[in-house]
Amino acid sequence: MKKSKIPAAPDLPLLEAADFYLEDEEIFSGFTFTGDDQSYQTAENMALQGCMLKNIHLQNTHLPRFDCTNVIFENCDLSNVVWIGASFWRVIFRGCKLTGANFAESHLRDCVFEDCLADFSSFSNATLKVVTFDHCQLNEAEFFEMNWQHTRLTNSQLTGSNWFHVKLKGLDFSTNIFDRIALSQENLPGLIVNQEQVLVIAMGLGIVISD
Repeated sequence: MKKSKIPAAPDLPLLEAADFYLEDEEIFSGFTFTGDDQSYQTAENMALQGCMLKNIHLQNTHLPRFDCTNVIFENCDLSNVVWIGASFWRVIFRGCKLTGANFAESHLRDCVFEDCLADFSSFSNATLKVVTFDHCQLNEAEFFEMNWQHTRLTNSQLTGSNWFHVKLKGLDFSTNIFDRIALSQENLPGLIVNQEQVLVIAMGLGIVISD
């Protein structure tokens, strides 16, 4: 089996401390932001380039056409943030709260989600290339019609997640945990699972297993 690629790490310059704020068309480059709260706001066409954000709060924030390149989010609260149609390249989300975050129709390349709480998040109709989810909670998450290449999920919670109309060949669920999951039967060939997961998937498809 062909080995999955590893996401390229963000390339960060020497960072300067600054205050974070939201404003249409604003471009931030080469800054570190700590402890700011910009929740319940809207800003269009913003960009982050070569930045680090620590303990930033963006709950229920709308950021249409957002662009994010070479960025690290660490211990940030991004619950219910709306990033529909955004672009993420070489981005790390570490220890972040992403409950209900909406990445629908976004493009993610060389991204890592590590130790994140991302229940009810959405990646529907998004494109993921060289993306890793490690030790994340993705219960009830939406991956409907997602396109992916070299995407890995390890040691994560996937109960109730939706993978309808996703090509599953080569995707490895075997180290993850779920007691129910939504999959399209026609896309199952090539999906990698463990023995316990086979039973869960079979029951979800209405297959009766005889003792």
